[in-house]
Amino acid sequence: MTMRNVSVIGGGTMGNGIAHVFAQKGYQVTLIDIRQEALDKALATITKNLDRLLAKERIDEATKTATLANITTNTDLKEGVSNADLVVEAATENTDLKLKIFKDIDAAAPANCILASNTSSISITKIAAVTSRPEKVIGMHFMNPVPIMKLVEVITGFKTDQAVTETIISLSKDLGKVPALTADYPGFIANRILMPMINEAIISLHEGVAGVEEIDTIMKLGMAHPMGPLQLADFIGLDVCKAILEVLHEGLGNPKYAPCPLLVNMVTSGDLGAKSGRGFYDYSHGAKELIVAPSFKQ
Repeated sequence: MTMRNVSVIGGGTMGNGIAHVFAQKGYQVTLIDIRQEALDKALATITKNLDRLLAKERIDEATKTATLANITTNTDLKEGVSNADLVVEAATENTDLKLKIFKDIDAAAPANCILASNTSSISITKIAAVTSRPEKVIGMHFMNPVPIMKLVEVITGFKTDQAVTETIISLSKDLGKVPALTADYPGFIANRILMPMINEAIISLHEGVAGVEEIDTIMKLGMAHPMGPLQLADFIGLDVCKAILEVLHEGLGNPKYAPCPLLVNMVTSGDLGAKSGRGFYDYSHGAKELIVAPSFKQ
């Protein structure tokens, strides 16, 4: 099928990034969020990111103008998906919320529309089961920051049609991304491997094995990771890390996936990483200079 109209649900970090890459490749994008201020912020972020690409001479002024012209916004989900060939849901990583959104999308989107979720851990089969078109439901897990990161983890549900999978793989390539196909198990591949590593780094900190800087330095310089696991956790959001670990723990039933008590306490206290201004590092001076949060200074 020919894809032209793409609706993206959620104006947050992932949603605005997904809208950006589709619009830059010439798709007509409707960005949907129930809050107008979230949509305004999303457009401001997309504009800022396009300006960065322009300054680096990776795009020209005409591309920036065309990209922004390809994006419309809507606070009404029913109206926003009414003409979609593809809907990509990028709402908060919360099972109940996603199931409600997919019920609503299914009722409002055209019969031939593919419904994709950007979920990083929640079962595609479970999401598909609340719709009348489980064969057209698929996972399309982009990585953050979406305009930069090349990977799209494509997750097939139990009833996902092969033709739908092939369409999404082809579409991902058209966006300049590299699709990687995974089966529908908790955490898929990316987070099934990444989150236990992050959790183990937090456990090591909690047990006093090493400090924040030491843990991140060892993984950066010893394992060639571009970012240490604690800095990465801050970047992802500690609440998101906790939520994914809980999905892994519940879905796979192995105690090794249980979130570290330190992580739980930090999320409970509101220290969520870069977005809240403090996590394992302190971001009150900005994100450029890495300063260990006062509670972790040795």
